[in-house]
Amino acid sequence: MRAKSKREIAFKINIYRIRKIIKKKWRRVLSNINSDSNNKNENNFEIEKVINYIEDNQDRFLEELKDFLRFPSVSTTTTHKKYIKDCANWLVDHFKSIGVTDVKLNEEFGNPLVLVNYIVDPAKPTLLIYGHYDVQPEDPINLWTSPPFEPVVKDGKIYARGAADDKGQVFIHIKAVESYIKTFGSLPINVKFIIEGEEESGSEAIDEYVKTYTDTLKCDAVLISDTGWFAPNFPTLSYALRGIAVFEMKLTGPNRDLHSGMYGGAVANPLIELSKIISGLFDKDGKITVPGLYDNVLPITQAEKVELAKLPFDRTEYMEDLNIGGEGGEKEYSIVEKVWMRPSLDINGLFGGYTEEGHKSIIPSIATAKISIRLVPNQTFAEINEKFRKYIESQIPESMKLSLKVHHGANPVLVNVDNEYIKKAQISLKNAFNVEAGFTREGGSIPIVELFSNHLKVPVVLMGFGLDSDNIHSPNENFVLSNFFGGIKAISYYFKELAN
Repeated sequence: MRAKSKREIAFKINIYRIRKIIKKKWRRVLSNINSDSNNKNENNFEIEKVINYIEDNQDRFLEELKDFLRFPSVSTTTTHKKYIKDCANWLVDHFKSIGVTDVKLNEEFGNPLVLVNYIVDPAKPTLLIYGHYDVQPEDPINLWTSPPFEPVVKDGKIYARGAADDKGQVFIHIKAVESYIKTFGSLPINVKFIIEGEEESGSEAIDEYVKTYTDTLKCDAVLISDTGWFAPNFPTLSYALRGIAVFEMKLTGPNRDLHSGMYGGAVANPLIELSKIISGLFDKDGKITVPGLYDNVLPITQAEKVELAKLPFDRTEYMEDLNIGGEGGEKEYSIVEKVWMRPSLDINGLFGGYTEEGHKSIIPSIATAKISIRLVPNQTFAEINEKFRKYIESQIPESMKLSLKVHHGANPVLVNVDNEYIKKAQISLKNAFNVEAGFTREGGSIPIVELFSNHLKVPVVLMGFGLDSDNIHSPNENFVLSNFFGGIKAISYYFKELAN
């Protein structure tokens, strides 16, 4: 065999090196192509396909919402316990039907909590979504134009107890999750849910759960849809909520109901004495007379007044909608200022004696008032609780015995709007409703906001879809369907925005 020349050997070595270099470069090219492909797949959640899915399935979404609303899941009475549990189980089954497998109930601390854990990739943002499936009592039932737990659609709205507060708004999130999973098989971000059954009765179970299992709720932001817009066609994000202190005050006079002919004029009447105390809670200018109640209230700045003046608020329309001839509360403040930035005190129920048909001439043994005080930023529940108790105790006549029960309370909330999660929420609302979203305060209370802020240490985004005309807590509660379907789109856009 002929020996190979040095030139041939060198040539072959060079060919080998060239092949090696080409192979290495080709691997790198393939790697880059695969990497680009993976990145595209990870971010290829085309929002147009999600929106199309939402639009194609609106009729089914609406029928499923009706099923959800049929549960009389009232949390303020023990007689509805069964429906609370049934409703929670329905939610678990519904999550599973849309492709969410890690869903369970926690009944350790009270009414069931519905817990969902949908983790796509630990490196992606994690959003914790909060809502509640319990509802207010339907009373007074005679003022409903349709059965409160048999949903009816008319004039572009769905009527039922819980339609807007909060089942309809909870369902918005669930349908947004479904729209991604059914379209792409996954979500663009990690999502957790915690849906409670005691929001209308004190939230004790979720309070204990969050404190005990904080690590299981670890997230980058919390999203809550239990608020509303300032006006129709004006989507808004809430940045402040009033707190609340809820009391039940009971005056007891004689040890039994008395014949008013035999004892009238000699024995003090608890209803009369209670009425005197209540009438003394306000001065002639509408201010609350509880000493020190306004001590820590922040004054309304001129800059805030300028911003409030820009809002599309029509006082005449407001009066006509409520069929009232004038305002209540502090005379020196506007309606919006009173509802958003000033404390308020209301008698939520007043009863005692004989209230059935006909007449019964008695001096009742007991008179009761249910009272709530709304608090504003810089006040605290503990402070107002103490001041109110001291004042009431000082007003009780010798003829009466007082029982003052604190039902529940929550501090007011002021959210810092300068964070990316709220900015992306603004973008998402604009994409869904084609209107620039604004910022508003709210007169209501969501105690869970402070709990999440204190324990999870993450931003809380209040992106609600209700309207003042939804009649929440009142007969004929309703939810505008364009806000319901638009809300599903807005939350879908939000998932996409967070993924980007």
